[in-house]
Order: sequence, then C-alpha cells, then structure tokens
Amino acid sequence: MEAKSSSFSLPFPQMLRQRNPVPDVPEDVGYIKLHLNDPNWDLNQASPTASVGSVELNDKIERTSSSGYSFRSTELDTESQDDSTYKDSTYKTTSSSSRAHLREADIEEFNDESPYAEVRAAVSNIDDPLMPVNTFRMWFLGIVLSFILAGLNHFFEERYPSLAISALVVQLIALPLGKFLEWLLPTKRFNTFGYVWSLNPGPFNIKEHTVITIMASAVYSDVYVTTVFATQKAFFNQSLTFAYQILLALSTQLLGYSFAGMTRQFLVWPASMIWPGALVSCALLNTLHKNFGKKEKRHMSRERFFLYVFIASTVWYFFPGYIFTALSVFNWVCWIAPKNPTVNALFGYSTGLGMGFLTFDWSMISWIGSPLVTPWWAEANIAVGFVFFFWFLAPILYFKNIFFAKYMPISAAGAYDNTGASYNISEIITNGVFDEVKYRAYSPMFLPTTFSLAYGIQFAAISAVFVHTFLWYRHDIARQLRRALTDERDVHARLMMVYADVPWWWYASLGVISFILGVIGIEVFGTGLPVWSFVISILIAVVFIIPVGMIRAITNQLLPLNVIMEVLVGYMVPGKPVAMMLFKTYGFITVTQSLSLASDMKIGHYMKIPPRTLFVAQTLATVITCFVCVGVQIWQFANIPDFCQADQKDYFTCPDVDTFATASIIWGGIGPQRLFSPGQIYNPMLWFFLIGAFAPIPFYLLARRYPYSIWRYVNTPVLFAGLGQMPPASGINYSSWVMVGAFFQWFMRRFHFRWWMRYNYILSAALDSGVALTLILIFWCLQYPKGGVSINWWGNTVWQNTYDTLGMPFLTTNTSFGPLTWS
Repeated sequence: MEAKSSSFSLPFPQMLRQRNPVPDVPEDVGYIKLHLNDPNWDLNQASPTASVGSVELNDKIERTSSSGYSFRSTELDTESQDDSTYKDSTYKTTSSSSRAHLREADIEEFNDESPYAEVRAAVSNIDDPLMPVNTFRMWFLGIVLSFILAGLNHFFEERYPSLAISALVVQLIALPLGKFLEWLLPTKRFNTFGYVWSLNPGPFNIKEHTVITIMASAVYSDVYVTTVFATQKAFFNQSLTFAYQILLALSTQLLGYSFAGMTRQFLVWPASMIWPGALVSCALLNTLHKNFGKKEKRHMSRERFFLYVFIASTVWYFFPGYIFTALSVFNWVCWIAPKNPTVNALFGYSTGLGMGFLTFDWSMISWIGSPLVTPWWAEANIAVGFVFFFWFLAPILYFKNIFFAKYMPISAAGAYDNTGASYNISEIITNGVFDEVKYRAYSPMFLPTTFSLAYGIQFAAISAVFVHTFLWYRHDIARQLRRALTDERDVHARLMMVYADVPWWWYASLGVISFILGVIGIEVFGTGLPVWSFVISILIAVVFIIPVGMIRAITNQLLPLNVIMEVLVGYMVPGKPVAMMLFKTYGFITVTQSLSLASDMKIGHYMKIPPRTLFVAQTLATVITCFVCVGVQIWQFANIPDFCQADQKDYFTCPDVDTFATASIIWGGIGPQRLFSPGQIYNPMLWFFLIGAFAPIPFYLLARRYPYSIWRYVNTPVLFAGLGQMPPASGINYSSWVMVGAFFQWFMRRFHFRWWMRYNYILSAALDSGVALTLILIFWCLQYPKGGVSINWWGNTVWQNTYDTLGMPFLTTNTSFGPLTWS
C-alpha cells in the first residue's frame, strides 16, 4: 500500500511580501509581537521569516508506517539533539538597522522539531501508530498501581511536612513490572466476536507505560472534598455516612473532566502550551525505554544517573526525616536565641517568616512543587513577590501591630481569639451552623499577619488573571476558537491527527452524571447548600478554566480560586460553613480537575496516545481513587490516635484541614461582612482587587515598548498566585525553592545546557522518588509499629524548644485585645 503523505502547500515567495513596497513595520517585528506573550519563547532563536506553515512531512523520512504517518529515526538524546537544531549554524543571521537581529530557520527543521528547548529535551518527535496501547497488562498494572498510589498519597497528605508520592514513582516501577508480564503472560491470540487480542501482544512499550503513568497522575492529587469531610469530623464533630462521602467524592472529581473537552484547542494543541510538569513525565518515559538494557559509552546514561540519585536520596532522607530532624528545620539562628520573640518571628521556619535559605530536606525544598520543573522566569516572579510581601511588608505590619498582629505568631495557618489562643470553632457552631449569640459571647476572629496578607494577595491574583489574559492572550483565544487540530503546525499536533478524538458527548454524559450525583449528595444529606448556588459555583468555574489553564500550561503555577469562591458564598449563603466548603470545592476542583485532564491530554499529545484510551483510563483511575481515599480517611480517624490534632505524635496534624476549617468559619460562619466589609478590621485587604487589576497594565506597555527587555517576563498573576500556599507553607519553603531553582533553571540551563537537557528532569524525578520511598519506610517500619521508635537527642529536639515551634506571640495579655464589642 502506498504511504499517504500529510502535506500542505508552501506559499510562493511573492505571496509573502508586503503589499506596500515600503512596509511601515519591519517584517521581523511582527514575529516578535507574535511571540511576545510567550516568555518560554526565546526571541533570539530562529525566526521563521520564510513561513513555517508548509512542509512535506515525509521529506526527511527514513521509514514510513503503513498508515502513512512518518517516523524519523532519530534518537531523543543524541548530541545533536542536545545541542538543539535551533542553535545550529545552519541558520542564517540577518540584521539591519531597522529590524531585530533574528535568525532565519530552516523550514524543515522548524516543522520537525518543537520550538521550545524544554520540549525538545523531553519529547521525541517520532511516532509509531501501530504500537499496541489498549492491552491487558496496561489495564492490570494501571488499576493496581493507581489503587496503591491513591491510598499512600492520601495517607501522607495529612502529615507535615507532607510529601505526595509522585506519579513518577509509578513510572519507575511500572517498567520492570511490565517487562515481567511480557515474560510471564502467554502470547496466544484470542478471537472475540471478530476482535483479535492477546494477553501479551509483544514487548511492553512506551505507550502502555504512558497510560499507566497518566492513570497514576489522575490519583496523585488526592480527592479534594475529603478535606471537607475531615473538617466536618475533626472540627464540627459531625458523623458522616459512607454514601454521602462517596457521592460527593465522585461528583467533585469527575465534574471537571466534562469541561476539559472545550479546553483542547486552547490548552493542549498549541505548541506554546508546554505544560512544564508534563515534560518531567515525558523525559523519564523516553529515558527509561531508550536505555532499558543498554549501555552508553560516551557519558553516563540517564537511567544510571537516575539510579544513583535515587539511592542517594533514599539513604540521605533518613537523616532530616528521622535521625537528625534539625537538618530539615535548620533555623539555626533560633537555636542561638530560642526565647527571643523578634529572632523567632523573623528566622523561624514553623511560625516565623523563614528568613534563611538553608534546609537539607528535599521535601521542604519541594513542598510547593519541584524547583527543577517551573521555568526560571516564573520562579523569579514568585521570588520577587515573596520577598516584597512576606519579607518586607509583613514584618512592617507585624511590628507596627497592624490588625493586633503582635498578639499572634507572625505566620500560622489558623485563626486566633481575643486572648491570643487558637480560635475554638466549636464555641460558635451549633449543629454545623453559625450561632451569632455564641459568637458575641466568645470573640471576634483574628488572623496572623501572613494569613491576612495571603488573602489580599489572592484577591489581587483573581483580578490580575483576567486583565493579564485580556492584554496578552485575547488574540490567541480568538484565533484558537476558529482552529481545529488539523490547523496546528506543531509536529506533535500533526502526528496526533491519525488518532480518533474523543466525541463531545462523552464529556457531556460524564458532566450530567456528575451533576446528578452532586445534587443528590447536597440535597439528601442536608448540607445547607442550595442547588442554585451549586449551579453558580459550576458556572464561575467554567469562566476561569481557560485563563487559569493558560497560566498553568505556561508557568506550572495554578491560580488558587478558592478565595473568590469563599467571598461569593459568604454573601450568598451566610452562616453555613459546610455549605461554604462545598461551594468552594465545586468551584475550585472543577477547574483543577479540568486542567488535570488537560495536562494528561498534553502528555498523551506528546507521547502520541489515542485520546479515547486516555480518557477512559483517567476516568477509571479517578473513580478508583474516590473509593480508596474515602476508605483510607475513614480508617485514619478510627485507628490513628489524636488524628488531625496539633499534638499528634507522628505529625499527622492535618495542616490543610486546619486552614480549611479556619476558612470555613471566616467565610461561611462569621462571614466576609464581619471581616472585610467597610468598617471591619480586614477591610483594607479588599484594595488588593484593585491593585491586581492595574498591576499587569504597566508591565504590558513596557514589554510592548521594549520587547527584548526583562519586562516581557513579568507576569503579575504568577507573582500573586505563586504565593497562594503561604500559609501553611513557611518562608523556607519559598526561599530554598527559589535558590535551588535559580541554580538549575537559570545557571545550569544557561551555562551547562547539554547537562540540563539530559539530566535536569531526571534529577527532579529521582529526588522525589527517593524521599517518597524513605517516608514510607520510616512510617511503616519505625514510627507506626507498636507505638514507634523515637530517637531523643539534641539533633531532634533543638528546633522544637524554640518560640518558633511553640508558636509564641510577640505580646501576651492577661485579659483580651481588640474591639470591646462586635456583632
């Protein structure tokens, strides 16, 4: 059979000329403006001036599949690939006084390679459409490993410092397990109603491995609504039925998938949506399969590099994680002055600002995400925002006693009453509903400096993302509305055209089912959330999906929408904390799950996975994780003493639940009108909405005026949203993250590019995997059996005997502080 070619015509040179013989704008300036809104695009690289819209796909073919789609027999990590065709001397340099100094790209190379170094470092540009994917061993391993990963991740989620076992761990163990099944299973073929299949269709391949990884990715992020259940149990003392929990778990986790279909042309198909997190998975997948059973002579293989780092990380974490925990909380200044409130407020790692860079614990460094994944320009934005707001502005507010801050620790995830004690939620709740009489008899709520400041920053992020998206991406969004997959020029988009896409009604059916489950859950079990507000939360989420998704796809940062949801529900359904938590959950998690599926679709896009197989795999894995996580949480409350209490001996203190419970009372109980409305104590925080709306404008104008300057890298939504984990994150989590990111994402990428291309993402995966394994060993082998084994010596107690760890305020009172009356 003659191979079909996928081609499109190359415009004649005269068709590329301006109609005006003396163009008003140099030709390359249009190219600059086209990519000015993409900070990951290097404006100094090749400029496809001659048009990149057309090239015969098979011009460089060495072999072709029977389906007519090309494979290029190039190796992912050859020296030429490392050096990048975009830096090759084959490009011509053109310059003149009237135009930017941009190099012209060879059209074939431009179309057969991604224009992004990060993508070229991690993703192969070849495909074999005949490679089996929908196999028994893929489904078997995917289901079993998803079950295990979901259980372990949820188990450790409520520990501080917590560490989610990455889907990368599943990638590592799936390969030898797949190869074992390849050896074990019979190769006999069966014919079932005309469909020929086999338990063992051949060698375990990279596409099967990818789908298993995507299933693991679906269960990696836990079931968000279980935090609502934990809050109801631990703080509101409510008893919950299994039916209530599983209905809401399935509804919240699956509803977002139904909206993912509309994001494909905006967040998956365009080459500029690189999804940095997806690149780590792709890099490891290609590395493992390329080098499996092979030896490299010129340099250390990525597989061996991973093994060495993994072993070192596993062994090392026993020290900061168990033997010498002061290496983790390395607040050495506080050791010198353990009872000095100023020193502990500034340099403390627990309830201080963490003014330091030293920690020897990878789980502390990567607590807000791996610094080896997020692009450096995004990390720099977050670093600037963090230093200004939390190391400059926060101390000023605290030591000037703004909002009565000195009577509380400077940084904490909880709220306080007017005596300086932790706010006792049960004092103002009756049967899960806010009791105003009890509130008047008890105390108004006070927030630590970083907590109140964090709310203002997230207000700014919400308004900034809309203004930023309109300024930078309005033309891209309008263009993508008119485009289909066949219109994309990127090599990966063209290779995906051989596979049938997911029909729209699959997404619609999943959405209808999820909506019905949600209505049953909130109505039958008396949550206090009206159906009309449930619908509003979903509509708000739909509005945010694309702008938030574009920020996520470019920067690896997720805008926390929980704040805007909290504000809205506080006014719509006042006095009902449970209703508030569910409204926030549906609004936030619908966006998150939609983007989760979009991210996995991008992995499938890079690795050439049939979209329908991917959709079924992720949906099935998500259903599994709902049952597993609900079951694990029920077991934890029944079997772990003092679970979700501040003094839990194994550190299962549930910091996220504490933050969640506090927010539920702030917004759903006491309500925004008692805290943020005019005349209330935290009303100045609302000015951040205005700050966020205006912040992107000057930087946009400066970037347009000076396109090669640093201004094109300023991204105010990232600057604000990147601070969304503070608190419960501490200053050290940000400062060490930025320091490590600067070394690898700026220094190594800039000055040792080949090393970075080969090993950077592998290093991130190995460090995560080693810490995850050690955490499992420490808990199950040393801490949990028979009450556990503890090591009591100076290295494990020095950091605990400080004002920082004890959460001591700067001022104390024998009576009360704050207003004398409140309502």
